[in-house]
Amino acid sequence: MRPAVLTFAALGMTLGGAGPAGARAHGAVAAPELTAEVAAPVIVARYTFDAASNGAIVADDSGHGHTLTSSAGHGGKVRLAERLAGRAADFPARCAGAKCPHAVLQTPDAPELNPGTGPIRYGATVRLTKKDTGSGQNIVQKGYSASGTQYKLQIDGAAGHPSCVFADAAVHAIHVAMSDVSVSDGAWHRLECRRSGTSLTMLVDDAVHGSAVLPAELSVVNTVPLSIGGKGNGKDNDQFHGTLDDVWIARG
Repeated sequence: MRPAVLTFAALGMTLGGAGPAGARAHGAVAAPELTAEVAAPVIVARYTFDAASNGAIVADDSGHGHTLTSSAGHGGKVRLAERLAGRAADFPARCAGAKCPHAVLQTPDAPELNPGTGPIRYGATVRLTKKDTGSGQNIVQKGYSASGTQYKLQIDGAAGHPSCVFADAAVHAIHVAMSDVSVSDGAWHRLECRRSGTSLTMLVDDAVHGSAVLPAELSVVNTVPLSIGGKGNGKDNDQFHGTLDDVWIARG
């Protein structure tokens, strides 16, 4: 990803307190415009599912080696579905029984997956129907809110509103940026969470639809695996019941 270039002129700043017009007025030669390189967010994990031969092992397309492997129970599987010119990951359908099939994709903990108090962005492209909504469906999750620290993207409730979640046991609170629009209409939607300083923003299809204020000291660092499609392979795993594509995490 090519870093963005930000110029002093773009910020309305001038060297020595005078811009080019002011320098000419004093008979001086204007100083050359300087540029400052501002690094863009760096992708540290990305999953397009296009090169996967099955839903059990999914390579990290970012090149950082965070390969996903399936963890499942009661016959649950992550299956590959055709989408455009590539593939997507289809998770187990909603089930009301006592032993429902469930499955998630996980990669082990790594330092670059733990943002601390720093900026982070993460998201996915999702498809979920109204009949498959439920009380809790996790899309991207690192850590647990009840014990330790966490960042998460989820779709909760029958209304199908996505939200971004940050939690830190040290600050004794769970912070949620809830979208004001639903995505449970059977169409594909791009979801993104952004944390920058004390700001947490929820984007749907590249537009801001929710926000929350975080404590500046809220830090997410844990040894829990990164989990896609649910929080784990247990009974109450907050299973996602739709289809995912283009899952990604970026730092900076």
